[in-house]
Amino acid sequence: MKVFKYAFWLLYRIWFYILVALPILVAFPILLISILKESWYPFFFKLARLWGKFILVGMGFRWKIEKEETPEMHKSYMFIANHTSMADIMLMLVAVKNPFVFVGKKELANIPVFGFFYKRTCILVDRSSEKSRKAVFLRAQKRLKSGLSICIFPEGGVPEEHIELDEFKDGAFRLAINHQIPIVPLTFPDNKKRFPFTFFSGSPGIMRVKIHAFLNTQGLKVEDTKHLNGNARKVIYNELMAFKK
Repeated sequence: MKVFKYAFWLLYRIWFYILVALPILVAFPILLISILKESWYPFFFKLARLWGKFILVGMGFRWKIEKEETPEMHKSYMFIANHTSMADIMLMLVAVKNPFVFVGKKELANIPVFGFFYKRTCILVDRSSEKSRKAVFLRAQKRLKSGLSICIFPEGGVPEEHIELDEFKDGAFRLAINHQIPIVPLTFPDNKKRFPFTFFSGSPGIMRVKIHAFLNTQGLKVEDTKHLNGNARKVIYNELMAFKK
């Protein structure tokens, strides 16, 4: 029986990478045109949402979204969520309709096919470089001024298996305060079970999303960053614990 399980998991992972690459290759000319001008990014974002849905459906995932508050179109937000799965990117794209730009680690740019568009549309950060982290703020400010939103997984990486939710980095909250935009916390309670980074694991099923009430930053100053960070983490952590009951 174990042999069949491992064979399934191996094929399941291979299938995931096929689903990631296939639509990019098929739609390559359209995608390439959509990134030629920054003002065309919303169109690219629509294509990215279709890509995310294609992968989730192809993997046998169904999503269920619960909203305490709904983001308004044509407004900028800081979207944050817990990070446990490669499918987090796709689920975020499906859950949020407002065009946003991911801030993510530069290593993902090395992935064949996917990396080509990733490094041209996302804000890449080398977390070991202070210079790179400062550059993120400048690029994020430019995107926010153009009316887009930003998405950051504030744990700064994927926590170890036994950690339910790692400590949050301050970057997302400092940016939100600087631009006086709301923080939108999202909780992904099922992704760790459905498609974790652990290779021989995962299965089709429901992926739930909870979009929480926004955290207001109006009137906050940089010295309020830690407090805002703690409040946001508490919202997501409490929801994760509630789903486990």
